[in-house]
Amino acid sequence: MTAGPRGHGRYGEDVFRFGQPHEDERIDRGALAYDDITLARLRSLGAGPGWRCLDVGAGTGTVSRRLLDEAGVTSVLAVDRDVRFLTERSVPGLDVLEADITAPDFAPGRFRLVHARFVLMHLPERERLIGALAGLVAPGGVVVLGDAVDLTSDRAPGTPYTVVMRAMWQGLRETIGTDVSWVPSYPQLLRGAGLVGVAAEMYVPPLLPGSPISRFWADTWERSRAAMLATGLADDAVDTAVRYLDSDECAALSAGLLTVWGRKPEEARS
Repeated sequence: MTAGPRGHGRYGEDVFRFGQPHEDERIDRGALAYDDITLARLRSLGAGPGWRCLDVGAGTGTVSRRLLDEAGVTSVLAVDRDVRFLTERSVPGLDVLEADITAPDFAPGRFRLVHARFVLMHLPERERLIGALAGLVAPGGVVVLGDAVDLTSDRAPGTPYTVVMRAMWQGLRETIGTDVSWVPSYPQLLRGAGLVGVAAEMYVPPLLPGSPISRFWADTWERSRAAMLATGLADDAVDTAVRYLDSDECAALSAGLLTVWGRKPEEARS
């Protein structure tokens, strides 16, 4: 599939509007699919007592709160352009900042952990932003980035699911600039930002009828329906794909979560 032009809209405004009813429920369904994997990786990297953490694009704050409740970190600064879901669910140790990380003056301090999941894929200037996030890590601290990898290749069987997923990725690119083709380059970009011990892993949640990830995709397709239909690739296939997801006929791969991490060298102290 040939990539369409890159859109100039914004996540949360042109698609997945922050004020849209039940948007927090859609986000939480994605969290149910991926949070256990994310928390396991953050804890394996040492996140725990004494750590001051930055959670970028924190959404409803599920990762931020679990870092506090389960990993026992000292504090989390949860950042998003719209913080209504974060302020509604505040817990001790959770600080909330409404900010745009693409702003040149975004500099909320230094942290032992800087984490961003499903954020950079929706933003331009990823290379600059990765460098900026690496600059917010204290020596010895870690950057952890997670984003989607599209697994609906041209050789994937033609099912209602693959038709709609391809239309979704193209529609989001043409509307708000979402581009997951960059994601496999994250390890090299972290290394280029001066981090060491760079590594990556990928998790693909199973698509089962009624599962959180299946419901997440159904909600996501509904909320991006106009962008998908504008590509001319999906026609009226969205409803068919939703039924396919909730049936025993479904045999497909969800988008994978690629998690990449790197550590700032201790010798960076000056």
